[in-house]
Amino acid sequence: MTMTSTRRTFLRGIGGATLSLPWLESLAVAAAPTTVAQRMAHFYVPIGVVRRGFFPGESDHVIPKGNLGNVMKSLGKQNPFYSVTPLSELTPTMQPLENLKSKINLITGMDRTFQQGTDVHAQCASCYLSSAVPYTISGSAWPLDRTLDHLVADKIGTTTPFATLEFSCNSHRDNKESIYFDNISWYGTGHLAPSIRDPRKMYQRLFSTQEIDRYRDITDLVLQDAAELKRDLGQADQHKFAEYLESIRTIETQMDRLETMKTELSHVSFEEPPEAYLPRGQYIRLMGDLMVVALQTGLTNVTTLMVGPERWDTPYQFEGLFDTPRSHHQMSHNQTKMIDDLLKVDRFHMQQFAYLVEKMDQIQEPDGTTLLDNTLFTYGSGLGDGSTHQYNDLPIIVAGGGRRVRSGQHINLPDGTPLANLWLTQARMMGLEIDRFADSTDIVTPLIA
Repeated sequence: MTMTSTRRTFLRGIGGATLSLPWLESLAVAAAPTTVAQRMAHFYVPIGVVRRGFFPGESDHVIPKGNLGNVMKSLGKQNPFYSVTPLSELTPTMQPLENLKSKINLITGMDRTFQQGTDVHAQCASCYLSSAVPYTISGSAWPLDRTLDHLVADKIGTTTPFATLEFSCNSHRDNKESIYFDNISWYGTGHLAPSIRDPRKMYQRLFSTQEIDRYRDITDLVLQDAAELKRDLGQADQHKFAEYLESIRTIETQMDRLETMKTELSHVSFEEPPEAYLPRGQYIRLMGDLMVVALQTGLTNVTTLMVGPERWDTPYQFEGLFDTPRSHHQMSHNQTKMIDDLLKVDRFHMQQFAYLVEKMDQIQEPDGTTLLDNTLFTYGSGLGDGSTHQYNDLPIIVAGGGRRVRSGQHINLPDGTPLANLWLTQARMMGLEIDRFADSTDIVTPLIA
């Protein structure tokens, strides 16, 4: 008797190994219709970009000088209307995306409002995904609220082992700056969603069964202690205690989900990263590879990847670019003399983004689409220009999204368009039924298919 080969029987037969492989067409023929998960990922670049290399039409513009902050528009030009044009010739910084331009959108003209009272670099990173209305958050000098990734995860992260995953490519161990310079993901005001910087630790968190068992032991002990503590609490502490227990139960739920995936994860074809120092580009790509495989295998549907911290002056060794280590922040404040070197760094970061976009586009899903088709993958920075600290005209690229998104466009929005308009648009695309996000005023209509 001949057995029809379906995806279900195939997975059962090999213990789930195909979770780490592209979708196989020979198995898709007899497969039942499959609902593919929708994902969201953010690729954050610190310290802005060199405008004349990134933005169309600015290659011959004068290099901006001084700390102009939030008042600077694009060299004084005012744009009251939006325009949509095909992405034809890419700027030098965007050139690495040449073969992918039909799958991306360049969005210009989006702003954030700087709230006086904090460092510009700290606020541009930490508030990038929250964009709260300035001076509306009590008890904080930052306009920082629950970030977009966690709001979206409340909708699409309830069945995955990890509601969100936070990746960072900051290899420095010196604590030169506060947490606000090195994190873009927050559970809420003052409540950091800590990122993982070490590729090996991230690997162990995702795939090590020992890690699962260790977390299980910890949560069992914590819940036991909590049950004993509850008897001694006064009425005023009951609410805080309930929140505490809920957070522990969330961890326990994640462990349950990981437990059920042990067999499948043991077959994931991804070698454990070494402890040795990695060249800068290899380090970023490795963290990106871990991010992609986490999305692909269903460990999470929502991720953020921060390429580097804001303002830290500790130098990096940009292999292949310079002979000696360089500080990205210090270079940005000497833009006139170091313009060519800064352009190399911007293009280097874009190459890493392009690598991940292409990787997602090559991973086939059960319904014949790609991982990129089912992921809103956004490149962005909290500064429009690192030299002037301007919060206007931020560099934003949205890749993927499949049939939900019109692609291959340069969407130039009116001056003063809040960045939160994009976050509202993406939130709705991910299934959230909300009328407003932070200081949004509308959605980005040209982005929607």
